[in-house]
Amino acid sequence: MNDEVDVTDVKELGPEGEKLQKVLARAGLGSRREMEKVIQQGKVKVNGELATLGDRVNSEDRVDVDGRRIKLEKPEERRIRVLLYNKPEGEICTRSDPEGRPTVYDRLPPISGDRWISVGRLDFNTSGLLLFTNEGELANKLMHPSSVIDREYLARIQGDVDNDMKQRLKDGVELEDGMAKFTDVVDGAGEGRNQWFYCVVMEGRNREVRRLWESQGVTVSRLKRVRYGNIFIPSHVRVGQWVELTDTEIKELCVTAGVNAPSAQPLTRAQLDIRERHQRKLRSNKQTTSYRKKNKR
Repeated sequence: MNDEVDVTDVKELGPEGEKLQKVLARAGLGSRREMEKVIQQGKVKVNGELATLGDRVNSEDRVDVDGRRIKLEKPEERRIRVLLYNKPEGEICTRSDPEGRPTVYDRLPPISGDRWISVGRLDFNTSGLLLFTNEGELANKLMHPSSVIDREYLARIQGDVDNDMKQRLKDGVELEDGMAKFTDVVDGAGEGRNQWFYCVVMEGRNREVRRLWESQGVTVSRLKRVRYGNIFIPSHVRVGQWVELTDTEIKELCVTAGVNAPSAQPLTRAQLDIRERHQRKLRSNKQTTSYRKKNKR
């Protein structure tokens, strides 16, 4: 489980445009600081000229990064989209894999003229809630430790867990990359040496949840993320399925991340039809699954 930090105010372009690093961050190329370094390294050109820090651009300018043209849009014309994906075990969080393993991007819907940006990552063997957006700064703010957004996981633990262990995990444990802790640990189902626990972390360091439990001499045999901030997996979204967040949910997510919420742009009739058909499909699949389970009894 690895929430890697990649990283504007959403306001209209003035006559002089916006800062170059801000525009590149919104395009999902990295954080503003990362983009400042890229500019300083001489990897960015504006209208054929080498860019410098302090340059401002608007949607009419041509911007190239490492020789690749970057599509610029006016903030007021850009619709922020967010997907919730219920990741199964056995998928990797990269766009392609040299070993040919399935990736989380394989099942996502196409997005015309844009790309999906993963909000953090989950291990190959970790399942559950994974967010994707087309808005680079929103993704980066959601991932950044300074945003202090809690992530809740459901973990099945092999080994004996007592109250003292749970308290140690909440007080903090020294891992190889520094102190880490759960802000909460709550008993789930099961008993004995195979028990489920809900546990919450405030950052997404590599394999943090697994390493915290392993520091206490127990093993995580199953791990699923069930919540990211105020976003939960809807009951009708099964493993391997996705659902698009509503404008209201996206605004709430922006508030959580400390990003100015976009002004809602009404969906076209065609976009509404596509969203409604997908929702009906998800609910229909859930009903079919419930019916089959009932008839097997």
